[in-house]
Amino acid sequence: MDAIKAPSYRRIYVWELPVRAFHWINGICILLLGVTGYLIGRPFAVISEQEASFQYWFGTVRFLHFAAGYLFLINMLARIYWGFVGNRYANWKQFIPTRRKWFTEVADVLRVDVLQTRVQGKIHIGHNRLAGFIYFLSFWVYGFQALTGFALYAAMSPSWIGRAAAAVIPGTWNDMGVRQWHHAGLWFFVLFTIIHVYLVFYHDYVEGRGTTSSMVGGWKFEREDYFKS
Repeated sequence: MDAIKAPSYRRIYVWELPVRAFHWINGICILLLGVTGYLIGRPFAVISEQEASFQYWFGTVRFLHFAAGYLFLINMLARIYWGFVGNRYANWKQFIPTRRKWFTEVADVLRVDVLQTRVQGKIHIGHNRLAGFIYFLSFWVYGFQALTGFALYAAMSPSWIGRAAAAVIPGTWNDMGVRQWHHAGLWFFVLFTIIHVYLVFYHDYVEGRGTTSSMVGGWKFEREDYFKS
């Protein structure tokens, strides 16, 4: 009986340092913004023997939310810039559908990753087409959250960025309407995070290509026979 030959792999440098930095900074910002934003929307009473003037826990929550918001915006703009100067896996063309073939591949990913009606689909070194399209839509949500967040910030700060954001918001939107839409964006991030973590571990387990570790070191492991096919 012939021995079964194990497939050979090669290392490919996929995620550059700016992309990895964006990923982890973005994750930390979203966590801080989500927790502090929820507390701002639904604050709870803190029972303490101190005088009210000596308690500043809610002020700290608001400060963390605003600071994370600035970092979130800067990080997002840096990633957009890197989409034009980074390698081909970071390029903006990986995220915006430009051909009909894209949507065929999106359907293929849905059949494999979500519906699991097929065991194996096309192997993508960088983002698959569905992931790229979701990230493209996510950046629109990022921008919307930043815009509405800074528009709300304008009511309590003379900052130019707050006033600029408030000027973009249509006049028919009152403060409460902006706040409700901004709060609704929180649940997009909650849902996105759950799906994102599931798919990362799914691909890591099923394909064994170092999907999780690649966002730490930047390298992925790809089977040689996939490149020959």
